[in-house]
Amino acid sequence: MVSIAIDGPSGAGKSTLARRLAAQLGYLYVDTGAMYRAIGLYALRRGADPSDEAAIAALLPGIHLALRWQDGAQHILINEEDVSAYIRTEEVSMAASRVAALPAVRAFLLETQRGLAKTDNIVMDGRDIGTVVLPDAQVKVFLTATPEARAKRRYAELIERGEQAEYAQVLEDVRRRDKNDSSRAAAPLRRAESAVTLNTTDLTLESSFEALCAIVRARVGEGA
Repeated sequence: MVSIAIDGPSGAGKSTLARRLAAQLGYLYVDTGAMYRAIGLYALRRGADPSDEAAIAALLPGIHLALRWQDGAQHILINEEDVSAYIRTEEVSMAASRVAALPAVRAFLLETQRGLAKTDNIVMDGRDIGTVVLPDAQVKVFLTATPEARAKRRYAELIERGEQAEYAQVLEDVRRRDKNDSSRAAAPLRRAESAVTLNTTDLTLESSFEALCAIVRARVGEGA
């Protein structure tokens, strides 16, 4: 099995590029961020503080997460409810960052994530894929961009979805999440030593994808 790990901060384009790469290669795509978002959503619905490890750990036995691929897209289910449409709000995004800092949550998801790579060629994106989840991945990419560039993309995405947003607030949220993800004790966001850094600040989506494909071709020689 071939594993491709794509890590990086929020808004760097990981999901968009990883999903497209997986489709081109015929690999399974796994958005691990959606798993943390689902747990963050569940915590908010239950009135639990996403930073309270004891409270969140108490909820975990009642959570059954499942992934379903439909029309080429990953759907995330909690206890058989498809919550894919509810996990992309800013409130859930911040809750996801907070639950992702909890060792209990990371341990809860780790074996599920690793298990997927044992049975399929896979493209997996997240914050700690190359460092923790799939340390032996054949390809590791650290995808990044400036906070300002990532905030502009996130702002445009929110507006396109018809949501109210202010760029200044989105930028503040991006910076706060960067700090949370990089400073947490459990599997902090960092570049794996063997990862190739791809900075997309000044790149279009198409040129970013071409650069990603070139990295993959150089390492596994497949039809990216």
